[in-house]
Amino acid sequence: MIQTTRFNRFTRTLLVTSALSCALVAGAQAQGYAGPSSAPTGARQGYAGPSSVPVTTVKALTETGHDDQNAVLRGRIVSHDGGDHYTFEDDTGRMKIEIDDKRFPAGVRIDEKTVVELEGELDRDRHGVEFDVDRIRVM
Repeated sequence: MIQTTRFNRFTRTLLVTSALSCALVAGAQAQGYAGPSSAPTGARQGYAGPSSVPVTTVKALTETGHDDQNAVLRGRIVSHDGGDHYTFEDDTGRMKIEIDDKRFPAGVRIDEKTVVELEGELDRDRHGVEFDVDRIRVM
């Protein structure tokens, strides 16, 4: 009798633990991949109105831009160079850019043919010039 009671208690504990584990795994799987462009549209929101930062070109920014200068670029992201590093191109040239995965717009696929507007700041140091992207908008 005592052994049966222990067995029943153990069985109930095991069943409850299994049920909770299954619920946690199912919840995690329901969320899916959380990388660039995988979240539902509208998951990330922010200011979408006009900006006082003018649109500039790669050539103008690399030639006359200063470190930490806010800027807006329009063109295409033409290659992924590993990690958060990409190459951006407009009609005037190419430059290295850095984009955290969370900056990509939710639910939108971006490839080398997609025209985008990048908001961010110039990072000029002894290693060269790079544009740190704060926001991407598909045009």
